[in-house]
Parts: sequence; structure tokens; C-alpha cells
Amino acid sequence: MDQPSSENPPSSEPAADSSPRGDALLRIKKDKPPIHRTPEHRRRRLRRHGRRAYVRSVYFLPSLCTLGNAICGFAAIYISTLDPNSHDPLTNFFYQHRFLAAAYMIFIAMLFDGLDGRLARFTRHTTDFGGQLDSMADMVSFGVAPAMIALQLFKDVHPDVPNMFSRLIWAVGALYMSCAAMRLARFNVSNEHGEQHHRSFLGLPSPGAAGAVVALILAQQDLFEESKTIQIRWLASTVGVVSDALVIALPLVVLLTGILMVSNIRYPHVVNRYLKGRKSIASVIVMVVLLLLVMVAHRYILGIGCIAYALWGPAWWLWTRAKNRGGRTPVAVAK
Repeated sequence: MDQPSSENPPSSEPAADSSPRGDALLRIKKDKPPIHRTPEHRRRRLRRHGRRAYVRSVYFLPSLCTLGNAICGFAAIYISTLDPNSHDPLTNFFYQHRFLAAAYMIFIAMLFDGLDGRLARFTRHTTDFGGQLDSMADMVSFGVAPAMIALQLFKDVHPDVPNMFSRLIWAVGALYMSCAAMRLARFNVSNEHGEQHHRSFLGLPSPGAAGAVVALILAQQDLFEESKTIQIRWLASTVGVVSDALVIALPLVVLLTGILMVSNIRYPHVVNRYLKGRKSIASVIVMVVLLLLVMVAHRYILGIGCIAYALWGPAWWLWTRAKNRGGRTPVAVAK
């Protein structure tokens, strides 16, 4: 009878490494269920990793939009301070329309500012880093750029103002920038993630303040160009006077919007409150009419809309106080 051999039978498993790392890998491999070793499972795992990589690429888009916001603000500042003595044809073109181009850059920055929050909530990746980056970009586009454009426009139209008045205009711009910084810092401290927490703002939002300033610049520039092309002398003179009046009113608008940013007046979130959910047919018709008006005369409609939004807060506050004061019933005094 044959004696059993002392050697181990051949195994289909590969030779394991004698090192501690090899022993650990062998134990992990033996502990895996058999289903995890099938080709179908490997294909599913690769497909799942591909989806995760795609989601990570979507998370990159909110930060990219935020940086686009900051770049547009920086471009607006640069365009408003262009040098006329340049050999670049593109630079000369932007210099001839520098205030219009700078104002449009601020509105493009508003589009980026609206997109980054939507993308972050759509991908469910709202982070504190994104909020801080968004506030820093808003500081450039809606805090520094509007004040700089307004100062450059006033200096261009009225270069011979007294030094004291010129310094006062500079102080108004610096106050606007400081109010925007405090407004954004207060928003960072009290900000909460989620659509339900963004139904209203405490104080005028910085994009709304910037919109009121640059929309006034758009209207002034359009009137200034029209005054050069109108053939009727008295009408051209009237349009020119209105254009100069808007330039004179610009520092006052900068001052008021800066103060409203740090006020305690509530402003509604237009998109979350009025443009979401089911609306009546009359509301849809009103929106269509507004869109058509923007297409026909967007510079004036944007100016009127942004100024109206900035003034809506104080008007609503005064109306509420007057209503509460008028609704009080006199208390009878006991004899």
C-alpha cells in the first residue's frame, strides 16, 4: 500500500508573497465573496468609478463660474481705466466704448454669480469654501468695480471740478466699497445652505447695488450717444442735459446704495420668491412683456428695474411703518 506523500498537492492559487504585505493581500483576497471576482462585477466597478469622476468634474463648475465672476469684475475695472494711446485696435475699440463695456461686464458677472449657486445646489455640493470664494468674487465685481467705474465716468465728464468736490466724490466711492465689504462679511457669518434660507436678504444685495449703479451708467451713455446723432437742436440739447443730470446724480446713487447694503431693510429674492412655482396666466404675460421691453430698450429697462429694486426696500419699510402706526387703536384711559 502506497504511503501518502508528504508534499502538498498543487494549487490553482498563485504563490503568495512571504512578506507581511503579501500575507495581508492574500487574506483580503480570500475574504472577498466569489461574486466580487467575476468580470461583471469588475465592469460595474469601473462604470461606478467613471460616474464618480463625472460628478467630481461637475463639482468643479461652481468654482469656475465664481472665478468667471471675479474675472469679469477685474475686466470692468481694467476697461474703465484704459489708455487712449495704444497700438492695439481692440484696446482702442474698448476705449471708445469703455464705460458701456465695463457696465456690461458687471452684468455678465451677475450671470456668473447666479450660475455658481445654482450649480452648487444642483450637484449638492455647497461648501464653506465655495461661499467664501463667492464673497471674494462679489467684492471685486460688485464692491470695487462699480465704484471705480462711477468715479472714472464722473472724472471723464467733469474733469475741471474743484479739488474739494473731487475728493468728496472719491470718499463716496470708498464708502460704497466699505459698505459692500461689510455687507458680504455679514452675509458670510449668517449664511445658511439651502434654497429655503434664501427667500430674502437683510440689506440690499451687493449685485442689486452694483446693478443700480451700472444700469444708470448704461442709460447715461445711451443718452450721451443719442445727443450726438439727433438732428433737432432743441431735442439734442434736452437729451444732453438729461445725460449730464444722470452723471451728477451718480454719486448720490452710489452713496444711497452703499448705505442700503448695510441697512436692516429686508429685500426679496426675486428668483426664489417670484419666478419659481406655479404662476397665473397674468404673471406669465407680465413676464413676457418685460422680456420684450428689455429686448427693445434694455439699457433703460435695466436702469429702471435696478433702481426700482433698490428703492423698493425703503418704500416697503416706510409703508409698513405707516400702516402699523395707522392701525393702532387708542387705549381708553380709566377715570
